[in-house]
Amino acid sequence: MCYVYILECGDNTLYTGWTNNLNKRIQTHAEGKGAKYTRGRLPVKLVYFEKFEDKVSAQKREYAIKKLSKENKLKLLNKEKAPELDY
Repeated sequence: MCYVYILECGDNTLYTGWTNNLNKRIQTHAEGKGAKYTRGRLPVKLVYFEKFEDKVSAQKREYAIKKLSKENKLKLLNKEKAPELDY
């Protein structure tokens, strides 16, 4: 299973990524060991994710979300809030 996720960073910006292990990836971001973008914008909070059967589908969706304006990303977030995850 692969996931596309959106994090809300400490400076109120949004970061979109993909992974095959959501809990581990969010923990990595939270520890300041994730993407360069998020390292300087801690803390991060998972606000959205989608599941995909394969890596290619997840990467295509990630790319599509990254092309959205912040306004449209916020609309996407309001449609479905991510549940709380233990990590």
